[in-house]
Amino acid sequence: MDLLRSLPIGLYLEQPVTWLHHLDSRVKLAWLMSFLAAPILANPVGRVVLVVLLVLLTISARIPLRVWRQQMGWLLMLAFFTFIVAAIAPDGLDVKHQPRLPTNELPSPQQPATPQATPERKPWHVFFGSRAQHSPEISPQTPPTLSEFPQPTHYNYVLFKQGPITITRRSLDLAIRVSTVLFTLIYSSTLFLLTTAPEEITAGLESLMRPLRRLNIPVTEITLTLTLSLRFIPLVLEEVQNLVRSVRTRAINWQKLGVRKSLQVWLMVSERLLENLLLRAEQIASAMTVRGFTSPNQHRVQWHHLRLRWHDWIALGSLLLFWGVRLKWGGGAI
Repeated sequence: MDLLRSLPIGLYLEQPVTWLHHLDSRVKLAWLMSFLAAPILANPVGRVVLVVLLVLLTISARIPLRVWRQQMGWLLMLAFFTFIVAAIAPDGLDVKHQPRLPTNELPSPQQPATPQATPERKPWHVFFGSRAQHSPEISPQTPPTLSEFPQPTHYNYVLFKQGPITITRRSLDLAIRVSTVLFTLIYSSTLFLLTTAPEEITAGLESLMRPLRRLNIPVTEITLTLTLSLRFIPLVLEEVQNLVRSVRTRAINWQKLGVRKSLQVWLMVSERLLENLLLRAEQIASAMTVRGFTSPNQHRVQWHHLRLRWHDWIALGSLLLFWGVRLKWGGGAI
């Protein structure tokens, strides 16, 4: 199985064109920032709702199963194992208290080594002679423990305990928080890159960063660098794939090589990968120079004309509704 092709990380899906493709890149950037910021100070129910919302967006967009099945499968598996490990891990509340002073102190010369026993006080009925013989002896009663009192609620801090496995409310809450945040941060970014072309991303960022030009910040150069870096991601994956295939076709016996020689082989492969990437970068620079490219301001190419349409305004209204629900029922405010 070709893992690099089955996991389209950072790749753009050209066909089929879904309704997410038609949205403006600035609107999708606002939704992406919302998904990244919404888990902050959110309760576990709100975090689970974010995961369900991402899955529903993927299903409603009718993205082909071959595209997102592998990446969502691996990501769900990673989130599930993270949930299991965090749930059964100790929550940190069972730490035994260690007293500050030692239990067996050395006796001081002013005090005796063994404390003197205090004289036992006799009950009052002993002083009345014969009546004390017929009076029943009073036995002190032990105070009842906390477990003997009836509990007003069914609250239990320990939810599950079987052998060495113990799941508490704190560990379960931590497991939900970590696993949902892991899924939300990774998959929301992947879905954004999957349905947005690199040129649209840079055009949207340039439009949002336009007020920074008054501070003499090179906005156009930054967006051009971002465009080239996004275009360079598939080339990096291709070079890594070719080198892995070249090593595999040579049928190297790694057990005979040992650890030291195996590290030398992988060091040579890493050097070759760096050389190929630098060669690709030089080829891109030469192609831009041949076409007369001198500066981004003089050679501006408008790939996309950004304009908000009716479906973009609906998405922005849905974003306001999303934040209203998040602030009211999703937990604490950011």
